[in-house]
Parts: sequence; C-alpha cells; structure tokens
Amino acid sequence: MRHGKHTFKIGRTGSHKRCLLANMLKSLVEHERIETTVTKAKELRRHADRLITLAKKNTLASRRKAIADLMIRYNTLTPQEARAVKQGAPKEQYYNADRIVIGKLFDELGKRFAERKGGYTRIIRKDQRVGDNASTCLIEYLSE
Repeated sequence: MRHGKHTFKIGRTGSHKRCLLANMLKSLVEHERIETTVTKAKELRRHADRLITLAKKNTLASRRKAIADLMIRYNTLTPQEARAVKQGAPKEQYYNADRIVIGKLFDELGKRFAERKGGYTRIIRKDQRVGDNASTCLIEYLSE
C-alpha cells in the first residue's frame, strides 16, 4: 500500500525535479514572488516553508542544509576581493547571485518570520496559460 507517500512526478526524472525545485526556490527567495503552474507551486510551498524554518534556526547546520537544498555554488574570492568586501564594498560586485540568496534568506526572511509558527507562503491562482492551457498561479512569501 502507498498510504502517506507524497509524489511530485510531472514527467521528470529525480535529478531534474531536484534541480527544478532548487532553481524555483532560489528565484522565490530572490524575488519573493514568482509565477508558475499550480502543481509546481504546491510542491514548491512545502520546500519553501522548510527553508524558512531553517532560516529561523540560523545555525551552521541549518545554513549548510539550506545550501544543499538550494544547490548553491560559491565562487571563491581572491584575498583582495575578500578584503574589499570586509571593508564595506558592495557585495553584489564580488558575490555571485547564489551567495546573495543565502544572505537574504537568513538575514531578511528568517528575521521577518521569527514570530510566525508556519504558513509563510501564499498561492494566488490566475487564469489558464496560453498554449497548453495549464492553470497558473503566483506563489509569494507573506509580507509580514
């Protein structure tokens, strides 16, 4: 029997699903609102809420778990670049987008939802997509 077995197949392999969810999670953290299909949004909501729970803990282990879930790739900084960042140079100049996403997740979103116990995302349904008639929606983090 398959009781309690949640699946999200949508015609992709396991590695493709993990990459798809990681990219959607990065975009959701970066922009705080993305447009996608309802099926993908419902699956994304599970992972997005878990990311916020990790960000609220703000430990080294939770940071490493979030980095693994988002498939973050760090660019290594040269000693001159690291010194410039420490002295207050804009991080966007030296860091790649993935590194900025982790900073935003733990510094902004984790603190925003510190008092909230759950339900960090909202799904707003939109109309059907032209072309394949798929039902689309907006998924966003609450602005609390």
